Amino acid sequence: MKTQTLDVLVVGAGAAGMMCAIEAGRRGRSVRVVDHASKPGEKIRISGGGRCNFTNTGTSVANFLGENPRFAASALGRYTQGDFVKRVERAGIAWHEKTLGQLFCDDSAKQIIRMLTDDMRAAGVVLSLGVGVDRVERVGDGFEAALSDGSVVRCASLVVATGGKSIPKMGATGWGYDLARQWGLRVTETRPALVPLTFEPGLLEKTAPLSGLAVDAVVSAGKTTFEEAMLFTHRGLSGPAILQISSYWREGEAITVKMAPGVDVLGRLKAAKNENGGKQAVHTALGHIVPRRLAEVLTAREGANGKLAEVGDKMLARLDQAVNAWTVKPVGSEGYRTAEVTLGGVATDQLDQTTMETKTVPGLYFIGEVVDVTGWLGGYNFQWAWSSGWAAGQAC
Repeated sequence: MKTQTLDVLVVGAGAAGMMCAIEAGRRGRSVRVVDHASKPGEKIRISGGGRCNFTNTGTSVANFLGENPRFAASALGRYTQGDFVKRVERAGIAWHEKTLGQLFCDDSAKQIIRMLTDDMRAAGVVLSLGVGVDRVERVGDGFEAALSDGSVVRCASLVVATGGKSIPKMGATGWGYDLARQWGLRVTETRPALVPLTFEPGLLEKTAPLSGLAVDAVVSAGKTTFEEAMLFTHRGLSGPAILQISSYWREGEAITVKMAPGVDVLGRLKAAKNENGGKQAVHTALGHIVPRRLAEVLTAREGANGKLAEVGDKMLARLDQAVNAWTVKPVGSEGYRTAEVTLGGVATDQLDQTTMETKTVPGLYFIGEVVDVTGWLGGYNFQWAWSSGWAAGQAC
């Protein structure tokens, strides 16, 4: 059996793992990255519609969830979004800013992957794809890992960058959590995040005619509110506003939706009623405020058929509520199958915030999505990957 001895073994060739490997390699460490996938950076490749929303200009700890979101402050402050933008520019990758500070490649997400693999190669990092880890044991002050290709690696530092459970068709598993528990580390509850929400059959029947319709909306769960686009689907609700709120929503709770935010719907309908003797159809008047298809569904649901002159102000007030105070209780989410990230993970009180090393097992590091640090939609999770990977790469 072939045994290889090196300084650092990184498990996971995603954003965080590759970033860490580059930084460690540049410090002169001998580094090998293994991943059971056949290609590196698959989440990078599919993100942002294939153009990779690689960071956000407004990144701060306020954009992250977890038991202790402040944990991320050290890494985010030492390797910032500006630092990664400079790296992208040095690689000659053109980029543009979309709404809300989101930065994307002009061309392809593959450019980011190529930048990282080129940097790994230049730093002397060995990348082994299609290779998993069968077992890991403590040997002396380091680790011994038996790999699926039959080889054994002995290393001083072991970095776990395996991500969460989201998008299992790409090979995502809970391996990183299992390894953490093997070493007695606490793992917080994990659940799908940045994920569409689903309705029960009765409600779905009522919203089915709206499938494919998008509106700008304000969506709230508890005290948390997001204002972005919302999409009706054949399963329930999706779109950026829903993906954002899904990280805060819990089963059994309702969400509240404004589908014409900032608009006095009641006032507009009353004004329309006073024009032309109220001869305009209710759904037509409402269709000047929200998309016609939505107006037709809401007026039918509330029984507000006919002309404006034929309905009282109480009915108009009900339509106002239906548009800007729609309270609905999803029954669940589409799960890890479509979730962009996993909420929860290795508890941050088990890790050193400066180095990402575990406090109880010297030489063992956890970075990226496997840690209980989860960002909003919009490039924040990639920035956490770059920052946490960079931090560990300075120390491992």
